[in-house]
Amino acid sequence: MDYKALEEKAESAADFLKMMASAPRLLLMCLVLEEERCVSDLAEQTGMRMPTVSQQLALLRAQGLVTTRREGTTIYYRLASEPVKDIMGMLYKHFCAGTDLPVGKRLEAVDAD
Repeated sequence: MDYKALEEKAESAADFLKMMASAPRLLLMCLVLEEERCVSDLAEQTGMRMPTVSQQLALLRAQGLVTTRREGTTIYYRLASEPVKDIMGMLYKHFCAGTDLPVGKRLEAVDAD
């Protein structure tokens, strides 16, 4: 086993998990897991202010966790890669699925525990 390569992968995974270790960012990622969304939709669904949503999405985009598509003046966000989709899908399955609450409310309930 190549320890140096493993060490680099561990650093990369730790950075990824640090970025996800935020309830607002997890909430946004969970919402774009379901479908591509714009900032105003995300702000409306979460109750966060649009500048806050934009700031969190910018952090996620800078780390390569979300990507964008522009349609006119509207920018739509979605998860950027299969590994991110897989991990978010697993989190969704274990923490969100099986309830009748909207995704955002499910994450709030998990956060309250």
